[in-house]
Amino acid sequence: MSAREARTERAGAGGWERQRSNPFFQAKGGETMQITEIRLTLRQEERLKAFVSITFDNAFVVRGLKVIAGNTGLFVAMPSRRGKDGTFRDVAHPINNEMRAMIEDAVLAEYERQLEEAGDSPELATSGVTDRELVHADETLE
Repeated sequence: MSAREARTERAGAGGWERQRSNPFFQAKGGETMQITEIRLTLRQEERLKAFVSITFDNAFVVRGLKVIAGNTGLFVAMPSRRGKDGTFRDVAHPINNEMRAMIEDAVLAEYERQLEEAGDSPELATSGVTDRELVHADETLE
């Protein structure tokens, strides 16, 4: 099962298509939030697959997200710091499952797009990726 199929299954029937056609998150108060840019730096490591920065509403950037290959597939790890006791704590994170799903779906879709773009060229997957242009979510999620 591909990562995309797993996200579709997790989102339920039609959930993935809804996310792709509407990259907005509507908060309880009625405000909407949109991922307007996604920047990925691909990695060729066993578990770490990419570093990610995302921009919300062309106004707020969150850096330090990671695409990780876990035991059950790819997932997006939030930025974290190690505390004095040695445990890691998220610096920034979504506070509900809908926002987490929106971020994960958008980031993993862009990750898959960049892998397809790189094709069979491992050099392309790791060289020059830090200079890639910012990607607008509405362009990659359509």
